[in-house]
Amino acid sequence: MEIITGVHQLKVPFPKGIHGDTDVYVVEGNEGNILIDTGWDSPEGLAAFIKGLEWERLKLRDIKQIVVTHIHPDHYGLAGKLRELCGAKIAMHRVEAGLINLRYLNFEELIKKVKVELTSYGIPEEELSELAEASLWMREFVSPESPEVVLDEGDEISNGSFNFEVWHTPGHSPGHICLYEPTKRWLFCGDLVLYDVFPYVGLHPQSGDNPLGDYLNSLKRVEKRGINFVFPGHGSVFNSLKLRIAGIMQHYEQRQNEIIRVLNGNLKSIYQIATELSWRAEVGGVALQELPIWDKRMAIGKIAAHIRLLTLQDRIGKVDRDGVSLFLVKD
Repeated sequence: MEIITGVHQLKVPFPKGIHGDTDVYVVEGNEGNILIDTGWDSPEGLAAFIKGLEWERLKLRDIKQIVVTHIHPDHYGLAGKLRELCGAKIAMHRVEAGLINLRYLNFEELIKKVKVELTSYGIPEEELSELAEASLWMREFVSPESPEVVLDEGDEISNGSFNFEVWHTPGHSPGHICLYEPTKRWLFCGDLVLYDVFPYVGLHPQSGDNPLGDYLNSLKRVEKRGINFVFPGHGSVFNSLKLRIAGIMQHYEQRQNEIIRVLNGNLKSIYQIATELSWRAEVGGVALQELPIWDKRMAIGKIAAHIRLLTLQDRIGKVDRDGVSLFLVKD
C-alpha cells in the first residue's frame, strides 16, 4: 500500500511456507524509483512483488536503483533477478559487498570457519556439522550479484524527489545501512529497529568482532536524531522510535544480567550458558534443545555476542581448555 505519498510498501513472503514476510519499499521520484530491499528469491516472492507493483500501479521498468540495507537472504535474495528484469543498479555498503563471495558462492571456507568457532563454544561433536550447515538451505533463495554502487557513511542517494543520507549502522550485519530523508525525517531502517520483535544480533565469522557492541552504539546514534516516521524491514511502520529503542536496550540488558547470573561462580562454555537459559519468551519459554536447528544456531550466536561484549567490558574472564573457551564472572 501507499503509506505516505510517494512511498509504497510491498510485503514479500518467506519461502517454503515459513511464516513471515519482508517489507520492501518503492520510493517514487522524478528521476526514477528507488527500491529499498527485495525479499527472498522464490517463485512466491517474485510473484508477490510483481503483483504488489501492479496493485500500486507501479511499473517494474521505473525502478532505477535497488538499495540493499544488508545481504541477508530476506533483504537481498531477489536483487540479482530484479536487476535483470528492470536494469536497475544495485547499491549496498562496501562491507556487505565484501561478504557476498564467501557467503553465497565459495561458502566452503566459511563453513570451516563456523565449525572452528562452534567448537570453541563447546558444541558437542554430534551436533557440530548440523549446526554449522544450518543455513545452507537459504542459498537456494538468493541470486547473488555484486553491486554497481558501493556505499559508505555519509553518501547520498537521490531520485530527483527525495534525497537520502546513508547511515552505516552495524550490528545486525557489519555493513548494515539505514536511509534517512532529512526534509521529511523518514528513516528506512532495514533490521536495525523492528516494532514488535528484537532484531537478531549474533557473533559469527561475518559479524564483525563485537556485533552487540556495534548494534547498541548504532541504536544510540539513531536515537539522537529527529525522526518522524520509521519504515522497518519487517512488521509495522511506526513513529515512536525512541520508545522502541528504549525497549530493545532494556531487553539486551536483561539478557546480559541473566547470563551473568548463570556464570556467577562457575566456569562455563557458551553452549552450556545457552542450555541454561530459556528461549522464545513469546510462547512461555522453551529449552535450547527444543528449538529447530536454525533457531538453535541463532540462539548460540546471540549468547556468543553477549559474551564477546562482556569480555571486552572486562566483566568476565576467559580460559581455554582443549580448544573450548570457558568464561567466569570477574569479582
